Amino acid sequence: MTRYEPAIDVDALTAIDVHVHIEVDGHGHHSLPGDLVDAASTYFSADGPRPDLDSVAAYYRERRMAAVVFTVDAETQLGHAPISSDEVAQGAARNNDVLIPFGSVDPRRPDAVDRARRLIDDSGVRGFKFHPTVQGFDPSDERHYPLYAVLQDAGVPALFHTGQTGIGAGLPGGRGLRLGLSNPILLDPVAADFPDLQIIMAHPSVPWQDEALSVATHKHNTWIDLSGWSPKYFPDSLVRAANSYLKTRVLFGSDFPLLTPDRWRTDVEQTALKPDVMPGILKNNAVRLLGLAS
Repeated sequence: MTRYEPAIDVDALTAIDVHVHIEVDGHGHHSLPGDLVDAASTYFSADGPRPDLDSVAAYYRERRMAAVVFTVDAETQLGHAPISSDEVAQGAARNNDVLIPFGSVDPRRPDAVDRARRLIDDSGVRGFKFHPTVQGFDPSDERHYPLYAVLQDAGVPALFHTGQTGIGAGLPGGRGLRLGLSNPILLDPVAADFPDLQIIMAHPSVPWQDEALSVATHKHNTWIDLSGWSPKYFPDSLVRAANSYLKTRVLFGSDFPLLTPDRWRTDVEQTALKPDVMPGILKNNAVRLLGLAS
């Protein structure tokens, strides 16, 4: 097995997209059960293709962008086998000029800590993606602290979905998924107890944007990515923060394939985000966070 090592020409990049989903593997297996795929597509008004990893790499290479790629392992909650994070890392190793792999482990697995260690040591993943609502766990629960300790010790960031989600939207009872698990205030104790763990709060955290900004203001090991929403709909408070006191810890992310980087970059022109903060948001902040500087 080839261990991932980046070979990214940072100076040649126009942007780094820190939030890209791999939803279909090389065997045609989907990351989510069919009813959740359909519900999310309806929610996002997106019925386009779900490209495989090599196609994702080609898409970003064409745009001179790098992309952080990941799946979500939520087998305990969903009863659905995940896409292999090892395979995601292998695919990123094939395309290490444009892709950066994050791993995913179901925190409710009894061997979650061992799985995380293997993904770091053997596969070379550069971070981890968590989705508390879909994975069905409270990120502030101290039973998950041994998992965070592995990430902190390895120096790799943890990216957490925050805010509402289109996954399960419209299904009976939202298919049992609980939005409150993705309130960013639940990440405050994690950031407090793991001060060297870099934590990315994904998305405008609707309806808890103020909570996310509060955590990010108080805990400087936290970051915010701007994925999952067209910039036209960013809350004013988030735009103000990105323009000023949080400008060094805000990251470009799309949520591809449900929201494309092309649409994001077109729509951001209609916002009050200042031109002088955009180089940091689009690339430089991520270079620093991910350790990509030469």
